[in-house]
Amino acid sequence: MTEVSADGHAAANPVSFPEALRLWWRIGLLSFGGPAGQIALMHRLLVEEKRWIDEARFLHALNYCMLLPGPEAQQLATYIGWLLHGVRGGLVAGLLFILPGALAIFALSFIYVLLGQVAVVEGLFFGLKAAVLALVLQALLRLAQRTLHGALALGTAAASFLALVVLDAPFPLVVLSAAALGLLTSGRWAPAAHGSETAVLPDPKRPGTLRAAVSCVLLWLGTVAGLLWLLGGGHVFTQIAVFFSQMALISFGGAYAVLAWVAQQGVEGYGWLQPGEMLDGLGLAETTPGPLILVTQFVGFLAGLRGETGLPPLLAAALAGALTTWVTFLPSFVWIFAGAPYIERLRGQTRLASALSAITAAVVGVIASLALWFAFNSLFAERVRVEAGPIELLLPVASSLQPLAAAVAAIAVLLVFRMKLGVFPLLGFCAGLGILLRLLGWV
Repeated sequence: MTEVSADGHAAANPVSFPEALRLWWRIGLLSFGGPAGQIALMHRLLVEEKRWIDEARFLHALNYCMLLPGPEAQQLATYIGWLLHGVRGGLVAGLLFILPGALAIFALSFIYVLLGQVAVVEGLFFGLKAAVLALVLQALLRLAQRTLHGALALGTAAASFLALVVLDAPFPLVVLSAAALGLLTSGRWAPAAHGSETAVLPDPKRPGTLRAAVSCVLLWLGTVAGLLWLLGGGHVFTQIAVFFSQMALISFGGAYAVLAWVAQQGVEGYGWLQPGEMLDGLGLAETTPGPLILVTQFVGFLAGLRGETGLPPLLAAALAGALTTWVTFLPSFVWIFAGAPYIERLRGQTRLASALSAITAAVVGVIASLALWFAFNSLFAERVRVEAGPIELLLPVASSLQPLAAAVAAIAVLLVFRMKLGVFPLLGFCAGLGILLRLLGWV
């Protein structure tokens, strides 16, 4: 088949659409382990094994996706799918990255609601929380090793961490500040790995890309406006559409960077969740493929279950979960279809590359702040807020440390970092250990 290059000439693309479709299915089914593992999987399959895209172009796309709000791994799949086969390639790659995990979360949410008070299920989630903490730490270290080269990158990551943890700075401000720093220090960032330009991918000019971006915007905003008009602002479905649309606009750094805010609003703002249920939901997301931001589907499911909708509770929960996923992921397609053509034209520009590298470094600090939040919430039963001028800290109460939770988390960390245990074996072991401890009456 042929594709169209930037100069308007036909260029051969030896990657057939059925071949790409099979690979995107494979990636969607195997995309466990959070964004670090998902990005590593795509790099191995697309760059090293298939050689459909070279290292420099892969990193260029990745840095742009790191700049965007939303799940960077899913956006990266959409971007590369678009590079390969235009709009249909981007839609297929992005949707197949989501679909297996969304279906799994849907089924597990029903199991959680119907069987959540059974001892086996309680033990399952106790163990999964420990595995989640170990996986978050692993993702942090992998991303840091891949991106933090030089004092400037290390300093940016540290400043990002302190701004979030100590000053409670908003995520968008941290990311935009990093971008500004990158522009001001252009040329001082470690260059990305370069390879020979791939012969498979000419500079793309994809017909229909702008039309696809506009269509996604209309679907997204039309959903929110339609619910506001039909149901009013106080209905739980409208609240879900508005809240998760807002989240889609500010979730820089992917799921890790926004879950604390979602948990806080879900528990304190709307009353959709009980304390600790967010970690249960994250445990579900960690056991399934796809972006970790799919945990929001679990949040929406519980919101629909407990909201006043006039529908049978489980039906309302299912509709609310589907609505959450719809408004969470539609914006990601907008960002790629609207921005990727321009980003491709800017490849090789030093100032842009510096800005994207600085954002990537800042995201490391964001993930570090979330790792700390997870540790506090999973290992300690009580926390206290300490304020001193602009400094605001939420610190654990030392006497509330849960020794059994700490012990299982330590075992999980040991299995990940010393035994090099994979995601599936780790989750299986920790889930089994949690079930055993619950059946013994220790949890």
